[in-house]
Amino acid sequence: MQTGVNRVAPISNSEVPDISTNAPLPHLSQEFCITPDSLGSYEFRQAYGLKYAYLSGAMYRGIASKELVVAMANAGLMGFLGTGGCSLDQIENDLLHIQHALATGQAYGLNLVCNLNDPAHEMALVSLYLKYAVPCIEAAAFISMTPALVLYRVSGLYRDTDNQVASHYKIIAKVSRPEVANAFLQPAPLRIIEQLLRRGQITPEQAKMSQSILMCDDICVEADSGGHTDQGQPSVLLPAIQSLRDSLVSAQPFAHAPRIGLAGGIGTPTSAAAAFIMGADFIMTGSINQCTVEAATSDVVKDMLQGINVQDTDYAPAGDMFELGSKVQVLKKGVFFPARANKLFQLYQKYDSINALPTTIQTQLQEKFFKKSFDEVWQEVEQYLTQTDRADDIIKAQTDAKYKMARIFRWYFSYSMKLAFSGTTQDKVNFQVHTGPALGAFNQWVKGSKLERWQNRHVADIANKLMQETAELLSIKTQQLVAFSKPSAI
Repeated sequence: MQTGVNRVAPISNSEVPDISTNAPLPHLSQEFCITPDSLGSYEFRQAYGLKYAYLSGAMYRGIASKELVVAMANAGLMGFLGTGGCSLDQIENDLLHIQHALATGQAYGLNLVCNLNDPAHEMALVSLYLKYAVPCIEAAAFISMTPALVLYRVSGLYRDTDNQVASHYKIIAKVSRPEVANAFLQPAPLRIIEQLLRRGQITPEQAKMSQSILMCDDICVEADSGGHTDQGQPSVLLPAIQSLRDSLVSAQPFAHAPRIGLAGGIGTPTSAAAAFIMGADFIMTGSINQCTVEAATSDVVKDMLQGINVQDTDYAPAGDMFELGSKVQVLKKGVFFPARANKLFQLYQKYDSINALPTTIQTQLQEKFFKKSFDEVWQEVEQYLTQTDRADDIIKAQTDAKYKMARIFRWYFSYSMKLAFSGTTQDKVNFQVHTGPALGAFNQWVKGSKLERWQNRHVADIANKLMQETAELLSIKTQQLVAFSKPSAI
């Protein structure tokens, strides 16, 4: 007798499609066929002129190279040039290369890293961007709005055909904390606007318009990632910042609501699918692009990276914020850097000067870590501080032994990164390589395929493959869910 209760017909194992990397894709019903260009926000793709809602993020010291940015643009996507730690001359040369290589309308952007220690450099970088009309920046490591960032935003303001305030210069804010997202989801601070106005850097009309537009066009939520990281969880951070955006935008009468994307941990179709299912308007990849032909790091490092798995990274102190204990995620497999960097931070916390270190520790640091005496290291540090007009730091080190110890220890972080960039194999154990477990997951995904070797990895090919297979995966999963939900007669 029929009870009127619908039951779901189970699907046997033979009916569940095999979606492993090298398996042939099953035939998909057109009704449930998701395409790569349907993932994420249509408005986001329209705003930047992109084929897919997919970006490649900046990487320190130009690892996200000019070649990488051009390759992404030529594929109808957008990449950001890594400018952190680079000189103004190098950035200008790379920018000119990009602009000469691309046609009008092709998308590209540059990185702008907050520089609290040297705000003049940050302002000089923004002046360079304005000189060459850089259309978009990835604003990273900001904890509050700075004069340089506000200047970039406000300099591009105008009124569109609907008399709404818009900007020629777009900002995608990369954030890992809700309070930072909150700062970007507000108009420019009035105190900074007044400061720029007094200096003649903006016009009265721009100052007025600045209060009718938010500080960013879009936000990229950065979960646990290679390099600087707050070790955030994407399933926690993304919804929190989406809710924050919704509440703030609903309370403000502005025309544009920033889209919210996700970065950190994205290296496979499964992780990308999870991002889009959670409502990410776009995704941004990082670590997986470091092990490509276009990435500007040494071949030795790429050889090391193509063999890592998800467990082969670790956390270490960040050299540029050493005293604060800020963390970077780095390669662990085959190197001693994370262990040695953490050892230096422990020593800094415990001792007040180099001379207070036990003799055995002093010998170990000079012979194994630095390969130089403390005096030789300090000479290099002093020379660097002199060249960068930081005489105050030299004076402080002469009167504060703990500060001098910190400067000597920070030298190791610069040294270890230079080793990795140059590919100095005789001191490979000291390589500092910023990367995250997403690359390990990517390596397992492409194992046994053409992309197993980094020499065959190109950023545009990776982007296309990742988006296409993400769409295919979501199509399959949608079809499975619909099949499971179909009632069957008993």
